[in-house]
Amino acid sequence: MKIAFLGTPEFAVPSLQMLIDQGHTLTVFSQPDRPAGRHGTILPTPVKALAMQHGIAVHQFDKIRSPEGVAALSAFGPDLMVTAAFGQLLSAENLSIPRIGCINVHGSLLPKYRGAAPIQWSVINGDRVTGVTTMWTDIGMDTGDMLLREETAIGPDETAGELYARLAVIGARVLKRTLNALENNQLVRVPQEEAQATKCTMLKKEHGKLDFHQTAQQVHDRVRGVNPWPGAFALLPDGSVLKIWKTRMTDDRSVALPTGTCTGDAKSGLYVQCQDGLLEIVELQAPGGKRLGGKTFLRGKPISGQVLA
Repeated sequence: MKIAFLGTPEFAVPSLQMLIDQGHTLTVFSQPDRPAGRHGTILPTPVKALAMQHGIAVHQFDKIRSPEGVAALSAFGPDLMVTAAFGQLLSAENLSIPRIGCINVHGSLLPKYRGAAPIQWSVINGDRVTGVTTMWTDIGMDTGDMLLREETAIGPDETAGELYARLAVIGARVLKRTLNALENNQLVRVPQEEAQATKCTMLKKEHGKLDFHQTAQQVHDRVRGVNPWPGAFALLPDGSVLKIWKTRMTDDRSVALPTGTCTGDAKSGLYVQCQDGLLEIVELQAPGGKRLGGKTFLRGKPISGQVLA
């Protein structure tokens, strides 16, 4: 088939690779290249980089709904449009262009977590199961009919970044099954139940701020869910930012200390008091410092007794 593939980040790369491997005729649409890294170097999006490796034409528009975007889609004349974490809303005009329609690869079990950052929010909210759903795209925000899905368990210590990588691979697998069913006229469209729908927002830096008045499990889930971005953090008594990269649940449900109080030593490890018990801080980073294990960190910066806010 002639397929217009719309995707931008790493999540979309396995799906594009699968389409390449299957021998489809492709053109790619991706978000404009952005500055990345400490030095702000302009880098191609992951999807663009893969497409360029295979000599596939790449189109980049600030808004694919623009006349230029519509014209580029129309000029290709796709049988099908496939989107995966593209990062832009499509117009009715965009959706009218492909002969068959548009299929989206979404990183949640719809209708749960419509919108941006579904993978991160599933971890933040402490879900134990998530997955990928392919859907028939309509003009709404992830409101189209569901096609196929695959579930997977979320590990108790799995970060959003780790889950993101796994779901990207699962997404390619579900997309392949979806296209096979489409080509064999076996694809069944299942309307979403609006009463069960939930929405999630894009992550912002402030979503990484930890609240130790929550339970240890909630704090642990927040740390996992914002790793690698925007990253979890708390404020030291002097107002400086302490980044917290990894935590671990403990069996200590004592509540003898004020919430946010650090305890422990270089031998036993670093712990912080939450609403219902202690949570171990396994890996953290002081301002201007390196990421260190809790025990190593305490050797250079004894913060036991200090209260994090």
